[in-house]
Amino acid sequence: MPFDYHRPTTLEEAWRLAAADPEARFVAGCTDVMVRIREGKIAPRALIALGRISDLARIAIGPTVVIGAGVRVAELEHNASIRHALPVLSQAAALLGSTQIRNVATLGGNLCNASPCADLAPPLLVHEARARIATAGGAREIPLASFFVGPRASVLAPGEVLSAVVVDPPAPNTRAVFLKQGRVRMDIALASVAVLLDTDGARCLKARVAAGSLGPCPMRLTEVEGILTGSTLDAATLARARAAAESEVRPISDVRAGADYRRHLAGALLERAVRSLMNGASP
Repeated sequence: MPFDYHRPTTLEEAWRLAAADPEARFVAGCTDVMVRIREGKIAPRALIALGRISDLARIAIGPTVVIGAGVRVAELEHNASIRHALPVLSQAAALLGSTQIRNVATLGGNLCNASPCADLAPPLLVHEARARIATAGGAREIPLASFFVGPRASVLAPGEVLSAVVVDPPAPNTRAVFLKQGRVRMDIALASVAVLLDTDGARCLKARVAAGSLGPCPMRLTEVEGILTGSTLDAATLARARAAAESEVRPISDVRAGADYRRHLAGALLERAVRSLMNGASP
C-alpha cells in the first residue's frame, strides 16, 4: 500500500504535517516500522520521519544528562561522554542488533516502539531516567517507568513526540551492568536484566533492577530491589533475590521460548549481574 513520506527539519514543521493529516504517524529510524509495513501488520497513510530534526539529535552533559530522542544507537555505543556518564547504556547499545541497524536506529525509536524487549529501556530504568515529551503547546517530563503502558503501547498521545531522555548523573561509587540472552548473537532478547548497585563493601546501599522481555513492557523489579537494598550481598541474599526475580516477572510463552525458561533466565541473569558488579569484572 503506498503512503506519503515527509521529512521535516523542525518539530514545528512536523506538528504542522501531523495536524494536516491526523492519520500520519511519527517515525525515527524505521527499522521496525518498515518491517511491519512489509508484513502487512500496519498500513499507515503517511509517515513523518524525524531524522532530519537536529534538535532531537543532541547530547548535553551537565547537571543532568540529556540525550535527544534522535541520537543513533551507534552514537550511544561509541560517544565518549555517554560511555563515561552512563556506561551501562553504551553497553546495551553495543548489543542491539547489527552494526547496520545501530547506524540507523535511534534512542527514541527503540523506546517509542514500546516493545517488551527494547534493549535501551532497562539500563535507563535503573538510572531512573525521565522521558521529555514535547507537543506544539509545550513540554512535560515523566518517569520513564510510566512511559510504557503495554506491548507496543506508550503514553504518547496524538501529536506528542518523545524529544529526549533525561538522567541525573549517578553517584561516583554507583555501578551498573546490562545482560541479555538471545538465541543467537543478533537476536532480540529472550530475557534481559539491568542492575545498578551503590555499595559499601559487601553491603548494598541502593539497588535498582529492571528487566526486558519478561513482561508486557520493560519493567522495574521493585521486590528484588527491596531485598538487595540494605542487605549484605552474600549467597543467602542472592538466593532470595533470584527467587523474587523469578516470581516478579510476567513472561509469556511464544515460539522463541517458554515462560518457565524465561523465569529461569530472569533469576540467572540477575545473580550473574550482581556477582559481576561485586567482583568488579566486566560480564
